[in-house]
Amino acid sequence: MTTGGSNPEEIGAALGVKLLGDTFSCVAAKTAWLRESVVHRHFGPMGTPETTGELSGAVTDFALRRDDIHELLATFIATFEGPFGLDETGFETLVWHQLQGLHDRDAGRFAWADFADPDPASDRFAFSIAEQAFFVVGLHANSSRITRQFSHPTLVFNSHVQFERLRERGIYGRIRNEVRTREMALQGSINPNLSDFGERSEAGQYSGRAISADWTCPFRPRTGGPERKDAR
Repeated sequence: MTTGGSNPEEIGAALGVKLLGDTFSCVAAKTAWLRESVVHRHFGPMGTPETTGELSGAVTDFALRRDDIHELLATFIATFEGPFGLDETGFETLVWHQLQGLHDRDAGRFAWADFADPDPASDRFAFSIAEQAFFVVGLHANSSRITRQFSHPTLVFNSHVQFERLRERGIYGRIRNEVRTREMALQGSINPNLSDFGERSEAGQYSGRAISADWTCPFRPRTGGPERKDAR
């Protein structure tokens, strides 16, 4: 992997400090890190063709062996060697450019996850890799949300299948409420885009920027690929 000047091990260590520290509110991610069910990879600049190829292979591999890592807490985190200094709008644009590139590669091999809708305006939208639905969380240095701040541009891939398993076991609601309590203590408010799956499109939550009511997601799903199937 092309990583530029940063040491991937040092970035991984810094990521662990972030996840376990007081400036990060997601208790599930903290637990996943402690249980060593987080897969971290560091890549070159986000959005380049080379990075997209490497990221596509790594996320696909993770998706296909997710249950072997952990049935509830397997998480893939990609950090990138820049670009640095982006404001929230610039980062949002880059996030969707990167996700579009991933999808364009994925669509030739896999259908969209049956669990989710590929239309980013749908209240059942979720990003799909290897026919599995993911909720994507972006972090970067200039995020207005403290919990989303990290030195390097970052994308976290959280499995919707795992979310459903947590719901079935009565755990998801407790995690969600604890995260919101921590967000209130940390920042005095919860992310205004926050919603549960099925209430409204989750696409507006990915970059972490507070979006307006008329925001339109730039993502365009490809059609005519393989038949969809259940990713469970």
